[in-house]
Amino acid sequence: MTLTKADLAQQVYKKHEKLTKSQARESVETLLRLSKDALIDGSDLLLSGFGRFNVKYKKGRRGRNPQTGEQLDLDARRVVTFKPSGILRDRINQDE
Repeated sequence: MTLTKADLAQQVYKKHEKLTKSQARESVETLLRLSKDALIDGSDLLLSGFGRFNVKYKKGRRGRNPQTGEQLDLDARRVVTFKPSGILRDRINQDE
C-alpha cells in the first residue's frame, strides 16, 4: 500500500473538524513545499519522532551500464538520505 498526498490531506481533514478539504490539502502542500525548499537549499530536515532527511554530496566517479557493461562517467551530485528516529524504528519493528 502506498500513502499519497491525497491520502494525507484526507487524514488531516478527518482529524481536524474545523478545516475544509481545501484547507487540509493546502496544509499538506505547504508542508511538502517547505520541506522540499529546505532540502534544495542544502539544509537538513528534522521531524522529531519521525526522522532526519540529509543532503549528502557524492563525488563524480566511474560507473558502468549493467546491461551493456559500457564504462561511463557519473557526475558529482547531491542525494537525499533518510534516517528514521529511534521512536519510529522501534514502532516499525514492534509488529515483527
